[in-house]
Amino acid sequence: MAEDSGQAGSDRLTRIERAEAKALRTGGLLSVLAALLWVPQAALVADQIAGWVGAHPVALPLWLAALCFAGLAAVRAALEHRGGRILFSAADRVVAGLRETLTAREGRRGRFAPGGRGAAEIAALVAEKLPLLIPALTRYRPARMRATILPLVLIAVALPFSWAVAVIFLVAGPLIPVFMALVGLAAKQASAEQMEEIGTLNGMLSDRLSALIDIRALGAEARMTEDFATRAEALRERTMAVLRVAFLSSTVLELFLAIGVAMVAVFVGFSLLGELGFGAWGNGLGVGEGVFLLMLAPDFFQPLRDLSAAWHDRAAAQSVADEVAEVEADESPAILGTGGRADPLSGPAAITLQGVVLPGGVVLPDRAIAPGTRLAISGPSGAGKSTALAVLAGLIAPQRGEITVAGQRLDDATADAWRARVAWLPQVPHFLNATLWDNLGRPGFDALDPALEQAAVAEVVAALPRGARTRLGETGGGVSGGEARRLMLARAILARPSVVLADEPTADLDPETARAVTAGLLQLAEQGVTLIVATHDPDLMARMDDVLPLARSVAA
Repeated sequence: MAEDSGQAGSDRLTRIERAEAKALRTGGLLSVLAALLWVPQAALVADQIAGWVGAHPVALPLWLAALCFAGLAAVRAALEHRGGRILFSAADRVVAGLRETLTAREGRRGRFAPGGRGAAEIAALVAEKLPLLIPALTRYRPARMRATILPLVLIAVALPFSWAVAVIFLVAGPLIPVFMALVGLAAKQASAEQMEEIGTLNGMLSDRLSALIDIRALGAEARMTEDFATRAEALRERTMAVLRVAFLSSTVLELFLAIGVAMVAVFVGFSLLGELGFGAWGNGLGVGEGVFLLMLAPDFFQPLRDLSAAWHDRAAAQSVADEVAEVEADESPAILGTGGRADPLSGPAAITLQGVVLPGGVVLPDRAIAPGTRLAISGPSGAGKSTALAVLAGLIAPQRGEITVAGQRLDDATADAWRARVAWLPQVPHFLNATLWDNLGRPGFDALDPALEQAAVAEVVAALPRGARTRLGETGGGVSGGEARRLMLARAILARPSVVLADEPTADLDPETARAVTAGLLQLAEQGVTLIVATHDPDLMARMDDVLPLARSVAA
């Protein structure tokens, strides 16, 4: 399974690079061309040094050689700047495109079905992890191109002067990629564990913030702080593991680089002293040739060193690509429709279920639900009651079967118009970060007061600091859980829906609050509204006209 995931991540990273392949290739080639300009620069320096020691006349006067060297350096800097700009622009476009795609995709995911990642984990991927692709695109890819081209070119350049130096390059050079491959296994594992810990910490932070009021009410601040300390320590350990691998590999790479350059230096030095009579063609190495080879040696190993150093960037990007592949493989159903405003679907609010199987394999019995029906969906916790409500609301599509609403099939074409006739009462109320009045749909006060009275929440609103103008925040700070549910009931009353879908409306409420919520729902039903509640409350089920039990699908 891990191998399959890694392969998916590798394929995904290849597709990520392919999205800007032309720009990345252009930037990489410019970096190669810039590096190749060191060959004529080294030749100019070697020629001048040979002339200074009287080995042979210089090919160019000193002033002209210095001017040519400076000109080549300027061209080299310009090529590196242009190549880097192209690479960073392409990498930014890649990350921006992925961020937009993932955000749009996850914005359409239905989180009512089993499975799927939490919003905090997706946010960590989009905001914190995707930028880790940039070093891989701007450093690893051009480094790989340089490591592929430059060593071969430099071997070809060195060979006419000394076959021994060419052999040193051929023997010492491959040691770096071999070590890079060995380190890469540990680097990828360490990076993957670090990325996973970042997502876990973000998910934990989101969960604790959403439950902060309850945590304080229960006096569990110390336990929460302890949990955060544990997770932060785990992240520190994962980060230190990545740094240990990076520092160890850098140390070994520097060692190989130093040994390779030293071997060339020893050969050239003893050859110029006349102690070695092999390794060169013809009359042996001269001062100019020896200096030229010494100046080429570091640049032969440098591309391999850059590639190995950038391997950690590749490992981090691979871990991110693995996570992107997992998110893309998530088959959580998408929300039907566009999610925009639409005119209400015309016709009686009748609902017909035929062969419906919910995501997760739960069967909804065939049923014709007439307008004004009071229906309870029963089943133990985790049986799929919330998923059933989401399917009836047109938020997600069923795994199989057909749902007909107002005489039309419920699908992408009709979902927005159907939801315009539906009011949703979630088990965990959520408010917009706006005033209570905005959350209730900005009604006129002639309609607001009766709705608050019907929901038995008028006194609660009156006790708020600014009444209906109070800003509660997304978690409904300032009101209890039962009061928040009654506020959502008031919103449903004000919306004048044809259908009300209530998810565990009396769960975890004291008896008095549960009776108030039940009375408000039943009063809506008496006004001709279809009332469908997901509940395991026997008292509430007893007040319904019918009960729809859930069962596990044999086919699932």
